[in-house]
Amino acid sequence: MKTRVKKIGIFGIGNLILRDEGFGVHTVQYLENNYHFPDTVEIHDIGTAGIYMSPFLEECDPVLIIDVVDIAGEPGSFHYYTLADVKAGNFQTRMSPHQLGLLEILEICKLRDASPEAVEFYTVIPKELTESIELSDVVAGRVVEVADMILGRLAELGVEVKKKQGPATAYSGNVTK
Repeated sequence: MKTRVKKIGIFGIGNLILRDEGFGVHTVQYLENNYHFPDTVEIHDIGTAGIYMSPFLEECDPVLIIDVVDIAGEPGSFHYYTLADVKAGNFQTRMSPHQLGLLEILEICKLRDASPEAVEFYTVIPKELTESIELSDVVAGRVVEVADMILGRLAELGVEVKKKQGPATAYSGNVTK
């Protein structure tokens, strides 16, 4: 039986209408607007898809998740976690009570024998969760930085990403789709 090779997944999670909660989505959109990714990479704006993200998780390994994190600390500060950190309870994987937690979604994937082994979280602490589609200044300043971290991680994994031709689409703090 031939084993199917999984793709590398890059997923931006968040709610675009709750200001900094949309950080993951803004970062993925920045990446999509400025870079060409090979077919071995799946990049998605997952939004608040919850359980509906399980098919994407099942097709990818490793999975790089970009999101905000609900921990004490300086707004806008960057924090990296692994799946082991999540399982140890080192941080909350959902920002709002109506979301299905990532651990629950991964358990569903495991039941289907398709759960990714490596999941990495690239997160920032939000400053504001008010109604707005624009990120706060402090969190907006992290979009390009975290995007560069993702590109660096892809390079470590042997993936060549090409910059799109023409002037770079600068990140302005607004949704760019």
